[in-house]
Amino acid sequence: MPMRTRAATLAALTVATLAVGTALTAPAGAAPETAAPPRFLAASELPPHPSSTWTAGPVTDGFPVELAYCLGEGVPAYDYRHRVFHTDLDTGAVQTTVVTGSAAKGKALAALLNKEIRSCADRIEQSSPDVEAEGRYYGSLPVEEGAQVHGLHTETSWGATDIHLLSVGRDGKTVTVVGWGQLGDFDGAPVGAFKKTTKKAVDKLY
Repeated sequence: MPMRTRAATLAALTVATLAVGTALTAPAGAAPETAAPPRFLAASELPPHPSSTWTAGPVTDGFPVELAYCLGEGVPAYDYRHRVFHTDLDTGAVQTTVVTGSAAKGKALAALLNKEIRSCADRIEQSSPDVEAEGRYYGSLPVEEGAQVHGLHTETSWGATDIHLLSVGRDGKTVTVVGWGQLGDFDGAPVGAFKKTTKKAVDKLY
């Protein structure tokens, strides 16, 4: 199941947060749009898939529902933009980017997003008794003002299992989140390649 259609595992987790995720499209102190908005990853810059090709969707306004399972609640409302990527098989990805009002606000937002991701596994288990979740921290990356990389594994009582990699990076007042996911567990996660993708995502913002 690609990320755009794989409702079997995370649908129940996402539905409860969709209303909040929609609210995140409203501005709350976002910086005015500039002549040179942050740039997004291209499909070729994602972790290579062994048997399929990445396809990139358009850059779209709003907070992506693909990240609602971890970031659908407690995230400040800004003018988010996002791009969804998919393969023909079971792997998908998403990037969301926001320009806050200042470097201080960008730093605070990045810290909050990392905190929400770190607590994601516990919140999933509390809200969904049929799901077991485990989070891992893969460290920080020396790019611009820094980036942090996380992993999340979920398994349902009926046997569905998913692995996700998530990162939060910042360049001044601009924050970007990259998410990658597929069926499987931590053993199948391309952590090294995802770190390269994260560094590229932050590097190419401007």
